[in-house]
Amino acid sequence: MRLLILGGSQFLGRAIADHACAAGHDVTCAARGLAGPIAPGAKFVAVDRDVSNGLEPLARQEFDAVVDVSRHPGQVRRAVAALKQQTGHWTFVSTVSVYADNRTPGQHADTAPLRAPTAPEVEYSSEEIYGAAKVACEQAVGESAFICRAGLIVGPEDPTGRFTYWPARLARGGEVLAPGTPEDTVQFIDVRDLAQWIVHAAEARLIGIYDGIGPTRTRGELLAECAAALGSSCTFTWVNRAFLEQHDVRRWAGPRSLPLWLPLPDFAGFATRDTTPARHAGLTLRPLAETARDTLGWLCTTNGTVVGLTVDEEREVLAAWHARGQHPGN
Repeated sequence: MRLLILGGSQFLGRAIADHACAAGHDVTCAARGLAGPIAPGAKFVAVDRDVSNGLEPLARQEFDAVVDVSRHPGQVRRAVAALKQQTGHWTFVSTVSVYADNRTPGQHADTAPLRAPTAPEVEYSSEEIYGAAKVACEQAVGESAFICRAGLIVGPEDPTGRFTYWPARLARGGEVLAPGTPEDTVQFIDVRDLAQWIVHAAEARLIGIYDGIGPTRTRGELLAECAAALGSSCTFTWVNRAFLEQHDVRRWAGPRSLPLWLPLPDFAGFATRDTTPARHAGLTLRPLAETARDTLGWLCTTNGTVVGLTVDEEREVLAAWHARGQHPGN
């Protein structure tokens, strides 16, 4: 298969190229520049997707499949216009952030309401319109494509450091500050599993809209399984939303955050998407223990990114919690 990846030099794009090359496909990665090394065996073509003729270096080539990971509607529209007619299969990697309702549990990709798309002339410019921009991208791609709405992507080479925070923190052992309750839900997918499924979809000419994400887990299960996989001895102190917000502990990602934490009930539906259709369509998942060990191994050997509470910040919040006479679960 002649596979074109629009991108391909970092995280998911590189994982797709890696798997496709290992499977024996002829892989081309097209991007403005290299955010990192491309997969061994892949070819690199320089393009500028922000200008009208930026894909000209690819114009006289034909591909069996194209994978586009862009978040910019203009880039997607130009790629579809320039390449889709001479391409056998088209994949667009979207996001579960396209959904308008994050409160209702158990939603399905084919029926869940979407955000209003950004206007045609509006490009992606901030996290606030990320989901709306991806809706506009999906509309530009059209129905005759494989649209993979990815959830939180984790694993080695993750540039966000969201999941990575937890293996790094659990490996240190001791008392661990945990947000909310052990029953709160989380949902994510290893980048390598998502990449393998995307290549499989191109090989099988899979068409349709799917949520590309793993099963719903409780946060208690996540932390316990990761700690066990890393051979770490931890105790968990569960602290409620009000106290965390009072002490400026932020949610989801970024400095001074507890990553993967999204308070309930505001996000009761975000981590409970039904992924049965994806599994029936060939998505397979590795054990969480493997993801945790490999992520920590990558972090230790490459000095990768970890973002969240620092050691001192976590210690200060725990001290404040205990000083107030609170008990885990209250």
